[in-house]
Amino acid sequence: MAKEVTTKHRSTLKVLMFPWLAYGHISPFLDLAKKLADRGFTIRVCSTVISHETINREIPEKYSGSIKIVELRLAKFPELPPHCCTTNDVPPDIDSIVLKTLKLSKPNFAKILKNLKPDLLIYDLLLEWAEGLANEQKIPAINLITMGAAVFSYLFNAVRKPEVEFPFPNICLGKSELVELGEIITKTAKEREPDDADPFAKGNMQVMLISTSRTIEAKYIDFLSELSNWKVIPVGLPIKNLTNYAANEVELIDWLGKKDKNSSIFVSFGSEYLLSKEDMEEIAFGLELSNVNFIWVARFSKGEEQNLKDALPKGFLGRIGDRGRVLDNFGRQPRILNHPSIGGFISPCAWSNVIECLDFGVPIITMPIYLDQSMNAKLLVELGVTAEIVRDSDGKIHKAEIAETLKGVITGEIGKKLRAKVGDINKNLKSTRVEKMDTAAEELIQLCKKYNDVQSSKIRFNFVRKIMTYKV
Repeated sequence: MAKEVTTKHRSTLKVLMFPWLAYGHISPFLDLAKKLADRGFTIRVCSTVISHETINREIPEKYSGSIKIVELRLAKFPELPPHCCTTNDVPPDIDSIVLKTLKLSKPNFAKILKNLKPDLLIYDLLLEWAEGLANEQKIPAINLITMGAAVFSYLFNAVRKPEVEFPFPNICLGKSELVELGEIITKTAKEREPDDADPFAKGNMQVMLISTSRTIEAKYIDFLSELSNWKVIPVGLPIKNLTNYAANEVELIDWLGKKDKNSSIFVSFGSEYLLSKEDMEEIAFGLELSNVNFIWVARFSKGEEQNLKDALPKGFLGRIGDRGRVLDNFGRQPRILNHPSIGGFISPCAWSNVIECLDFGVPIITMPIYLDQSMNAKLLVELGVTAEIVRDSDGKIHKAEIAETLKGVITGEIGKKLRAKVGDINKNLKSTRVEKMDTAAEELIQLCKKYNDVQSSKIRFNFVRKIMTYKV
């Protein structure tokens, strides 16, 4: 049973949260909102009208009084269709247009700050300009980093202090990945506009919150604090909601319930990562060869008309029979991962996947696509909770490698070891969750008090100076 929040850590602070418009960012903000609301904070979440449905779905009824949504009206931008208000709605190559649209909406956000007058603004790293608006209105502002400390400290090191050697070689990128990172840094620098805020610049508060725990990333948190000279406050891993099953999902859960404990694999690459046709075929054949049970969520680009049967190898669905289920959409991933029949999770290893792995005690079988996912995968290897699908020298995956990895996780000794290790970490995280969040909440209370004391001192100093000038 979770400990009750002590009176010492209860607060009447009013907090405005401003997440970047991607579900992988919105979810950690809402998790922190609930944790703070449990400790007496009043929370307002600023987002677009299109994302309201997603936000409302993640806020249980008991928080209806303490957490409310504030709509940010986006400026009109000709390149962004009006129905596209999160990065899940647009191709990855035009995420920058969403950023520009938000930046053009600064006057609307400034009005929200003026009307709400929050005691604290918690904003996303990608929306650094929000801090400047808060400072103008004498509102303290700190950012919430929605990635892990290992990845963020590596990126901070590469961008701000490349002359400092990153001290954790297990996480470091390979040669080809370093070339890719260099290209990304160069491209980002070229796209920056003169008035763009620097996301790595020291904020007025010189404090950051980060969605991780010292249980798994203590050394990376300490290194980041030393490297940046910021106070780094971990707020714990976001807790995944176990929502009720939808009517059309009951059959799937019943099917899974007939499988043995730890006998099935869940396969999902999230809502924003799409597999190539070649990778889809290798995964399909790998699942077929492995002879393990599986649920596979195979997604396609928005607006792309594609039949699942046509996208998979010919005869695949018939050959696997009742051993597997392939879906083109599924919204209850936490419920599946929490099912006792699930013994492994094929994932690209986004930070949200790492969180799910540790929160439900399920080993990840890693197949990273992007750089941050590769570093997350390396962290999980370091923690001893993952098996890797190894790519060849050309970066390709192969069905035989996939099949052998899956069999090892489900029926081999390696699977038992992985599940034991991830189970231990899961217990440790849960046993310290309340205490560590109490500490983080108290830090925020003291930060706001200190900020207000400084502002009061400035007002008194200016008042005295005016009086002395008048007397002279």
